Amino acid sequence: MWRSLDTDSYAMALRRIHRVAADIEAEFEQARCSIGGAVDPKLLATTVGDPAISMRSTLVASPPTTPPITRTIGDVYDRFIADPKHTWSKRTQIAHATTRKWVIEVFGEETPLTEITREGCREFVALLREMPKSAHQRFPDMTITEVIAAAKGKGERRLISTANLNAYINRFGGVMNWAMNEGYLDRNPLKGLKLRDPVKKRDKRNPFSPEQLRCIFDAPIYTGCRDDANGYAVPGDQRPRRARFWVPLIALFSGLRLNEICQLEVSDIREIDGIPCLRVASGLSQTGDEKRVKTNASERIVPIHDELTRCGFLAFAESQRLCGETNLFPELPFGHLGYRSTAISRWFSRFLENAGAAAPLTCFHSFRHNFRDGLREAKIDRDVALLLGGWTTDGKGTAVADNYGSGYQPRALAEAVNAVGFSKLDLAHLHCQQVGFSKPD
Repeated sequence: MWRSLDTDSYAMALRRIHRVAADIEAEFEQARCSIGGAVDPKLLATTVGDPAISMRSTLVASPPTTPPITRTIGDVYDRFIADPKHTWSKRTQIAHATTRKWVIEVFGEETPLTEITREGCREFVALLREMPKSAHQRFPDMTITEVIAAAKGKGERRLISTANLNAYINRFGGVMNWAMNEGYLDRNPLKGLKLRDPVKKRDKRNPFSPEQLRCIFDAPIYTGCRDDANGYAVPGDQRPRRARFWVPLIALFSGLRLNEICQLEVSDIREIDGIPCLRVASGLSQTGDEKRVKTNASERIVPIHDELTRCGFLAFAESQRLCGETNLFPELPFGHLGYRSTAISRWFSRFLENAGAAAPLTCFHSFRHNFRDGLREAKIDRDVALLLGGWTTDGKGTAVADNYGSGYQPRALAEAVNAVGFSKLDLAHLHCQQVGFSKPD
């Protein structure tokens, strides 16, 4: 038997279900009575015709109720952002501020939260689908409708991706979920409005091809350039080995994310059980700067690949230590969002173009895909691969198992890392004589 509760409010449904259940019980009793079965007279009568219940007396006897607090979307959004439980990075703060700006422009700051309808949210999503890429940067002083009109006027066809669109919906939906928890709202009108992303996650980025890798590591900055500043793409007799030289190499042979590499300190290069390792960690650096990681799984130890050692990476780290440097790459400044990776990320895009290595769906993050493919080709155990790459588990029960045991020893991890190789890439021109490595104090 199916009965509609005629509401999409969970709270209201809980109240109405008792009445519907009573009506159904009455129907069952009537059916039993019609065939001569034993019945319960109390269940035959529903509450509608029960003379013992008076609506007037019920209303009089009920204590006065306090009407729910009605808050505007602007007020709720500000309360959400100010909630001290949120510990956001500067990048996330800016993302929420941008989303708030667009929500307020569409719905109006003084609109009561309870008047934001499902249909209104659909219209908001429809507007987002017409937004050009980097709209908040390219059109900073325009409203969302003005941005769309300006982009159409310029014939702009580069619209935000489905993934970015869903990110805006998630952030707005997060505000609505927060409002429900605070008792300002009965339901989330954005629930289920995310769009299906036509691009599979694994297809969003490709690994670099062998030819691209050869172009990258045969570029002047690796074979001889004028300098590693403006002359990095100009052939010359200089072979500087600083961030622009090391960061791509470390990414290829460790799988570290760009900012994980850029924020490394000299003390993060350390021997553990006799194995030289890279330590990826969050928290405050020795200079008091914040070090960030993407997830809890990102904090890890990754043994240094033998190919990096042959290229002189340990010697470089030792020289930085002897020079009294704290940061492994002190020449990298903090970007406007507080990440050391900002400048080198922009540089690397230009570098790929100059090296003839640019291709669709490839960027710096492609090194991470190369490393993952290298682990697969070497048939490295999946748990070890996830640990080395700082990848989170897939939600199929492995997370609980990760809490047991003492983990993998550095020597076992080193064997896995050194099993990763790129047979079509020859880096012999980067090998150099090694020097000793001192343990950090």
